[in-house]
Amino acid sequence: MDDKETHNYSEPCGQCSAVSWAISDEGKYFCKTCHTIIEKTIDLTSETHFLNHRVTTILSGRGRRTIEYGRKWMVCEGFQFILKHQADTLLKLGVDPQFKEEVLCRLWRLYLQKSQQAYTTNPVSSTVFSLRFIDTDMETMAESSCASSSDTEGNQSTAQSTASMSAGSKVLSGSEDSSVYLTPQLRRNKGLMCMTKTLALIHLALLWTREALTLADLLRLVRDGHMPYINAYECLPDEMKLFGKDAHIFKVESIPSYGVVHKEAQILAVFMELSDFPPVSPQCLLHPMLLTARYLTEINLPDELHVWVCRVMQMAGLDVCHIFTPNSKPCLPLYDVQAAALIIVTLKLLFGCDDQTEWDLSNDASEQNQKDPEQRSFNIRRWYKLLQTALRRAGQREEDGTARRGWKTQTPIFYSWKSKAIMMKRRRSVENLQATFGMVTGSLPDPQCDPPSSFRFQWGDDEDSDGPTLYHQTLDGVLKQIDGVQMPSNPVYWHPVLRKCPQRSHFEEVRATLPRMYKWLLALFCFLLEVKPATVHEEVLRLERLIVKQQQHRAPPRKPCRGETRNARRKPAFCEEDDN
Repeated sequence: MDDKETHNYSEPCGQCSAVSWAISDEGKYFCKTCHTIIEKTIDLTSETHFLNHRVTTILSGRGRRTIEYGRKWMVCEGFQFILKHQADTLLKLGVDPQFKEEVLCRLWRLYLQKSQQAYTTNPVSSTVFSLRFIDTDMETMAESSCASSSDTEGNQSTAQSTASMSAGSKVLSGSEDSSVYLTPQLRRNKGLMCMTKTLALIHLALLWTREALTLADLLRLVRDGHMPYINAYECLPDEMKLFGKDAHIFKVESIPSYGVVHKEAQILAVFMELSDFPPVSPQCLLHPMLLTARYLTEINLPDELHVWVCRVMQMAGLDVCHIFTPNSKPCLPLYDVQAAALIIVTLKLLFGCDDQTEWDLSNDASEQNQKDPEQRSFNIRRWYKLLQTALRRAGQREEDGTARRGWKTQTPIFYSWKSKAIMMKRRRSVENLQATFGMVTGSLPDPQCDPPSSFRFQWGDDEDSDGPTLYHQTLDGVLKQIDGVQMPSNPVYWHPVLRKCPQRSHFEEVRATLPRMYKWLLALFCFLLEVKPATVHEEVLRLERLIVKQQQHRAPPRKPCRGETRNARRKPAFCEEDDN
């Protein structure tokens, strides 16, 4: 083996001038003729490192392990460290410092008190595990459940099989009360913390401080790796050892969706019995008046369109202060989705978006621009082509970034001591194989994480931009003067059935009947906010119901015609609300 490892080194020895080298046990080169040791050592990045030269000693009988457990700690302490690091990340991004000290800390203490984990005279009972070795039968059970998924370092099937063990079992755990968190009944009754609820709690704190960071922005920071979540347990101190059942609490396999985090935040607000949130005034960045201005800039629409968005907002009665009241009305507002719905309704009002009217208006705008070169009428067909190209590029960039991102953690959590040995051995083999493959093909640079930004597109004349800007174009082609007041030239406004169904969404049932332009607008905002199309569609319907209701209250009472009965004057069918 020495000849194969030293055949590339042909320098003569400084003492005897012989070229006869070997490698010592310490990995250093020495002359086999005069036994002179030189400073050169074996290159660990060579392909010989892939071979396993370690000497493994197999001991007969049951040897005793020397294990360092660290200090005693509770599960809520681990979540407290994770929340601290997540809050520190937001502070570095420019969030108001009072978000952490005055709001998040108070919400966390209130949650601990309501869940009876701290600040109470009747705390949740927990089973304290004695630090001893597990029995042979239980160790074999844990080994069999973990060895089947050791390639993926503990997938969902392993978590379910190990979590099914009883709370009184002798499986080791780093924390003292992990069995309490793995009891389904106690988790439901006490509302115990999980990784998804950390984002929900932070979202509530951001809403309380009225920060401009929406829920979609928060999830984007998590997805892009700017905020610890997937491997957040790596933020824990070294003395807090994670082992066994802790993996089912702190290890996550995917990022929660918008709807899941919003639902958890709404449940937490009711569970903690929070008082009324501070009002979101029109001067606040969370108000739809300012959020719509941000999204209009994001999707490259003219600045004049914001005036019409504000008119639609006033027609719906949304131009006032918004107050979230968990006690009386526990419906957490979707501020970002509401702003997207306002823009969609405005586009429907001005351009029709029925697969016919918008293209006729585009032809008229093209003719006006050709007759007068200085005319800058907004052409929705050109805007559609620009956005469609930008969407494809952004989607491809997102797929490439997801493919290059490393999802594996550097400090995995193990379920048992035998599974730890198996997983570490396979992990070393994979790392050695990757190093060898990188030497042959040339190692690629690590993917650079883009700085966090509130915008997905860049518009302008630069080479890296997604297209030219359309901010300063006018809406003269879609407006007309009536009695000195500008009104939309499109006289028709279409909408689906506005009957409210409190049980479920009917979007998938009516999706085939909706215009393609409208569905494309839904897909555009679904990409920006990373929500489902049904969520935006339901918000559009809610906004249209508000507009119809407000207009009916403002309209003067109509005198009944001769021969008209009371039943004939009833509200239209699309204004009725289903009581079932």
